[in-house]
Amino acid sequence: MTADKMKKIKSWSLFSLFILTMTASCTKKFGDYNTNQHEATEDMMGTDNLKTGAFFAQMLRNVVLFRDGVNLSSDYQVAQGLTSDLYSGYIAPTGTWYAGVHNGSYAFISGWIEKTFTSGFASVMPAWQSINKAATEQNLPHVAALATIVKVQGMHRVTDAYGPLPYVNYGSGSLQNTYNSVQDIYKKFFEELDGAIDVLTQYAQANPSALLLDKFDYIYGGNVTNWVKFANTLRLRLALRVVYADAALAKTEAEKSAANPLGFISNVNERASLKHSSALEYLHPLYEIAYNFNAGEVRMSASMDAYLNGFQDPRRAAYFTRAADGNYHGVRLGIVTGNWTPYTGTAISNLNINQSTTQIVWITAAESFFLRAEGALRGWNMGGTAESFYNQGITASFQENGLQSAEAATYYGNSTLTPIAFTDNSGQSGNNHGAPSNVTIAWNNGDGFELALEKVITQKWIAMYPDGPEGWAEYRRTGYPKILPVVTNNSNGTIVTATQIRRIPFPQSEYNNNRAGVQSGVALLGGADSGGTPLWWDKN
Repeated sequence: MTADKMKKIKSWSLFSLFILTMTASCTKKFGDYNTNQHEATEDMMGTDNLKTGAFFAQMLRNVVLFRDGVNLSSDYQVAQGLTSDLYSGYIAPTGTWYAGVHNGSYAFISGWIEKTFTSGFASVMPAWQSINKAATEQNLPHVAALATIVKVQGMHRVTDAYGPLPYVNYGSGSLQNTYNSVQDIYKKFFEELDGAIDVLTQYAQANPSALLLDKFDYIYGGNVTNWVKFANTLRLRLALRVVYADAALAKTEAEKSAANPLGFISNVNERASLKHSSALEYLHPLYEIAYNFNAGEVRMSASMDAYLNGFQDPRRAAYFTRAADGNYHGVRLGIVTGNWTPYTGTAISNLNINQSTTQIVWITAAESFFLRAEGALRGWNMGGTAESFYNQGITASFQENGLQSAEAATYYGNSTLTPIAFTDNSGQSGNNHGAPSNVTIAWNNGDGFELALEKVITQKWIAMYPDGPEGWAEYRRTGYPKILPVVTNNSNGTIVTATQIRRIPFPQSEYNNNRAGVQSGVALLGGADSGGTPLWWDKN
């Protein structure tokens, strides 16, 4: 990042208006400007339609940040690109900052762990509150339901990164600075999704051709049935997230989704993604980070190298560019060096991202099938077998990446290929690593539960690229895929290299401006406010 990529961001407070000054990743400070996260002004809302639509569009723009005239690609970088995208095993940083002694080697830069928190509480939550208020006044429960689904999609990413949050009582009319446990937040998520899905299912069945907030809906263009399918898939995602912490709750919520008459995302055209259109012209942040920020500040990861090359995966060309030798080569996380030039040259694969046509994806069709595969593997009623859903997940992923179903069938029928050892192609030494796993691809009904689960999660992880928050959460929840560890661990013992990072610490702004609240959050963690403390659902 260069200094001119920095921007003014909205400051926020959970309880009063104050100015937040945030350190940017380029050693510059972000500017500041004010917003009231608790109330929207009448001038902002204008007409009855805008009382809901404008704020709905705001929510959609802030689940994943991108350069859109308000946010910058550097906002994405400090919200996701320098945390979950790295820890998921998808990409590796190649920026020259701090010689590598930063988030990538578990030495947290304070300005790099703020934005995930602030984007949720400065944009997603206040916009939802404004919609909820207006929808209640106008007796539009279906509009409130739609906004609630987006709120859960946005905020589960925040709690999955930090842990406890001041979420449950938000918008209740009294300001609450006390944090809620992850367990209580997830119960609230399920309560909210259950209600929203019921409302929208009834609405869709009664109004099959009606569009809802279509002028403001960048995901489905107002198609309510698709929103219900998305919500059912999201509920299943979150149900599996908590399966090791509360198996009964997980099964109950998962089977609610399976029983819903509108079902799950089941077609590549139903995947949830921000569509490029005249109403939403945006630039994909990963392109700018990989190509426009200095010499390129991110590249293919070593874990992706080991798995995709080992499996001879045809999706390599969709995800990454070939290096000068015609092959695909990645970079280890946690490299500490004063010479990054070998990693930004032609010896390493860059990201295959189109700046203006590649979509930001929330949930792929492939993930929907893999979620059902795991549910079926656990004996839940998902409406099919684990093997069938697994193969359909691979097929959907191939289709989503421009490949043919026949290619997918050849791939998921292979029972011999395994991940390979990683060799650093930059010419620098000390970064090689053995094969992370010996897992194969083809389904085998004779496999034990753990091996079958590793296959499901490994293929799901490949298919979800580059969704860092989900890739990292699934690794923490299951231990799969077996991601290569950092080369250098600069956490001073707070994070175990073998088990890897489990969360990011609460932002410094919370300690500065909401000390009592954040201390209540730390007390709920069950450990120190460090990267090594697992969250409630993280039992692996």
